[in-house]
Amino acid sequence: MGRRFEVWIGNRYVRSRSRNSFVSLISAISMLGIAIAVLVLIVVLSVVNGFERELKDRLLAMTAHATIEDVNGSLAGADAVREVALANARVRAAAPYVEGQALLVAGKQLSGAEIRGIAPDLEDSVSGIAGVMQQGNLGSLEAGKFNIVLGVELAEELQLSQGDKVTLTLAQGMVTPVGVIPRTKRFTVSGIYRVGMYEFDRRLAFVNIGDAQRLYQKKNTVSGVRLAVTEIYAAADIVREVARAHGEIVLVSDWTRRHVNFFRSIQITKSILFVILLMVIAVAAFNIVSTLVMVVKDKQADIAILRTIGATPSSILKVFVTQGSIVGIAGTLLGVLGGVLVALNLEAIVGFFEAAFGIKFLAADVYFISDLPSELQYGDVIRIALIALVLALVSTLYPAWVASKTSPAEALRYD
Repeated sequence: MGRRFEVWIGNRYVRSRSRNSFVSLISAISMLGIAIAVLVLIVVLSVVNGFERELKDRLLAMTAHATIEDVNGSLAGADAVREVALANARVRAAAPYVEGQALLVAGKQLSGAEIRGIAPDLEDSVSGIAGVMQQGNLGSLEAGKFNIVLGVELAEELQLSQGDKVTLTLAQGMVTPVGVIPRTKRFTVSGIYRVGMYEFDRRLAFVNIGDAQRLYQKKNTVSGVRLAVTEIYAAADIVREVARAHGEIVLVSDWTRRHVNFFRSIQITKSILFVILLMVIAVAAFNIVSTLVMVVKDKQADIAILRTIGATPSSILKVFVTQGSIVGIAGTLLGVLGGVLVALNLEAIVGFFEAAFGIKFLAADVYFISDLPSELQYGDVIRIALIALVLALVSTLYPAWVASKTSPAEALRYD
């Protein structure tokens, strides 16, 4: 017999339109099951990757790569710290800032917020706030004009728009003959930003650093200096180098320490989802076992005839391994193709369904990110495809082995 007759027969069994259409239906279902499982796993991992990317990008748009602060909360000599930082070849920019808490009051609406005083001409080099402005610009935060830039969610909560007035009330009070009263200052909304993370859009407002120093009575001190570095994953080492070069005792931090729980939870979630959805692929792949068992039962006479004309048990084994492998390979390729297409176009697909049914998949006040991002990593696709193929191949071995042990005399006894 020809060396490739096993492959030819196995292929014929897959494409055969025999009288037993139920067996063919089960084969199609097995193939479709693998395809759906592979597709779902690719899409889910792409969404997790997209969340991780968006979280990192949006955090870094509002959070410095690293910060240097005084142990007492008031850093003197910020210019000296900036000079030392900029002398480091791996520091791209440095800017001072003032942070504090305040109560914002607009008419009958009020909300707590974090106030960050910034130098507008320096802030764009250490954060991406200038790139997410929806109304106005950071240049409007001029010293002495007492302008303020709000997040879009905070502005909606206070029912404010550009040009409206808002009153800042500070917890630090003023001592008067009638007692301690809160200090207040009226600001004008000069801009509104949207970064896409509720945590920032709802709670963070920007003012000029000089105005913030007057508000929080810091005079010539600041809360700290924010750094932008050339290697974000080396931020911890770089900020320590700057602190040692400065020579004084300071507190240092970086973006990985401040938000490490976010990224750790994403990695854990990704691992758990991968294992759970891998079980779905395993179930779909092992459906091939039941399919081939039924095929072997249906093809008893064919197996006996092949054995009587000289086919060896290993040849029979190869026939059914070929059939199962074709089902597994076709299902995997179909799933990979569908998964890649869906992952690459997921945001458009989600947007279509949101617009068509008037729903929102991710509520901004519940999730950190209100959009559904997707980032396809081809390393994940290759890994998923290989695992699916291996599971499909393993699933063919037992039914093929049973077929190879079929006795021609027993199979033809009642034919």
